[in-house]
Amino acid sequence: MGFARFEFQLVLMWRMLDLAPGRVEDALNEIGASRVQMRAAHRRWVSMPYSRTAPKGMARYRMVLGPPGETGPRKFGDLDCSYAWWELPLWPDLRFEVLSAPDGSTWNHWLVRAGDSPVPGLNGVDDLTPWSCVVSDIGERFEDARHVEGSAPGHWGVAFTWKDRDYLARFVHGLIQVVQEEPEPR
Repeated sequence: MGFARFEFQLVLMWRMLDLAPGRVEDALNEIGASRVQMRAAHRRWVSMPYSRTAPKGMARYRMVLGPPGETGPRKFGDLDCSYAWWELPLWPDLRFEVLSAPDGSTWNHWLVRAGDSPVPGLNGVDDLTPWSCVVSDIGERFEDARHVEGSAPGHWGVAFTWKDRDYLARFVHGLIQVVQEEPEPR
């Protein structure tokens, strides 16, 4: 039996479990999945790169998710790359985005806002609840937002200031999980 979008959603949630366990549990109940299924899906996903027969790079995502719903060129500075977007039922307003180099190798993958999906009303820190927004939403709302490397694979941070206080929004696969007020410097 092949890997599919259902299992892929479980793979994404596996890493989210560390930061937003309550939200992950709610989602598992919503889609009728268990932690055992989530763990098994994660184990299968991480073992794929070690298989001699499994495709690599962008081909891996195409094998698992099927043809992307949207593709196109993207330029970052001097780097020419491509993007591919897939819809995932659990996050209908978002797309799973994979960025790849001309040789087909992938260098970034995460959830992004769908082009036709409105940015949620982010009027302050209290609106930054688990799974409410993606990395780019924070950058659009908080002008001093700066990216911070995450503490684990698939993790990312965005530091910003709101009402003279410093915060760190923590993301997994591009989707917000938690916001923490940063301690004042000593």
